[in-house]
Amino acid sequence: MVLAGVEAALIAICLHVALAVLSDRPLFQGYHIGQNLTLAVSIIFVMEIMGLYDREVHAQQGARGLDDILRLLASLLLTLIAVTVARALVQLPLPPTETLLVATGLIFVVLAGERQVYRRISVNELFARRILVLGSGSRAVNLETSNALAQRPYKILAFVAVEPQETLEVPESRIIALEQGQSLLSLARSMKAEEIVVAVRDRRGSLPIRQLLECKLQGITITEISAFFEREYQRLDLQSMNTSWLVFGSGFRQNWLRNFIKRFFDIALSLLLVILTLPIMLFTAVAVRLDSPGPTLYWQTRVGRGNTEFAICKFRSMRQDAEQSGTPQWAASNDARITRVGRVIRKLRIDELPQIFNVLKGEMSFIGPRPERPIFVEQLSNQIPYFLARHSIRPGISGWAQVRYPYGASVEDAKEKLQYDLYYVKNHTLFLDILILLETIKVVLFGRGAR
Repeated sequence: MVLAGVEAALIAICLHVALAVLSDRPLFQGYHIGQNLTLAVSIIFVMEIMGLYDREVHAQQGARGLDDILRLLASLLLTLIAVTVARALVQLPLPPTETLLVATGLIFVVLAGERQVYRRISVNELFARRILVLGSGSRAVNLETSNALAQRPYKILAFVAVEPQETLEVPESRIIALEQGQSLLSLARSMKAEEIVVAVRDRRGSLPIRQLLECKLQGITITEISAFFEREYQRLDLQSMNTSWLVFGSGFRQNWLRNFIKRFFDIALSLLLVILTLPIMLFTAVAVRLDSPGPTLYWQTRVGRGNTEFAICKFRSMRQDAEQSGTPQWAASNDARITRVGRVIRKLRIDELPQIFNVLKGEMSFIGPRPERPIFVEQLSNQIPYFLARHSIRPGISGWAQVRYPYGASVEDAKEKLQYDLYYVKNHTLFLDILILLETIKVVLFGRGAR
């Protein structure tokens, strides 16, 4: 969000400079501020769709950030084309074409340079938050493993062993122990730690609570490992959390205002999408019917809010005899049961469009945990803790798990996706719903995770 704000300001400044230079007016004369900000927000929106604010995408890029440059160039060109077309169709108070071309070139140069500076800062350990982990067992090693898999804005300095009976699972080279007479505060200060993450499983008698309080009073942040995972990875880690943390922690708020806003948002968006996608749905219905024998729509029982069952509606993307054995099964990669039209509509998520009517009926929401079939719910709830907690809100067409984790077709995949679902159930807001919608657009455009 900070990066997007800075870049929006830089874009607005570049537009202002281009207008001032080409119109031969004083540089600091205050005009077209609203127009410049509108264009800047539009460019930021396209950049978000192109993945320029995706931390995972950023972590996978090369050292020179060439991918950033290409995505930035594509974003600016797409915005320029969209603005040109919009001006031709509708009389909008937009800058002249030559001004837009100059501004686009200036924005590209400025943002490309700013992105290189940001890249160097974001990977520099001098700017990473310094973390000291209290614990060396199963919870602590889970944090070490997660940190190794992704680039994060923090650095784990060491693990402090405090449980004599706990099996050491962190590499010994990463473990330190408090020396005789040494306090946790003095150790944290000597290592210049800014935060202490408590990863101790059994806290009875082994947790140095007074020393932790002393550290907190001296300005060092104390964070429980479950809250740390939630903050850094936007998911609830099943291995580190416990029931008491869920009960006494923040989140999981359900009140009439929150529910009213979400329902109003669902209805308004559903009506808009029905109007916009009606031609697409009619064309898809014809294509499905001509491609293979069988009904156009496919109805399937799913489990929704409060563990109640309902019939979900989709365009049929598999052969009519896809489950002739009578045993429900997950879709596999390159599933032979999928029809030719089915492969296209599943890739573009068009097969999900009839679920808009499930949303209008109140059985689903646009954003929420993906509803599962009853047989899978029974299987997964017996194997995965807290699985039924996802049914405390309406299921969704899209959701945090769908945009953050690829298609799941196993118990282990369901376990991973549940961690994102629980994060959403705990923290869902209108703002988060809008972010997920933007992520969903990216998923549809780039075809990620479809089967």
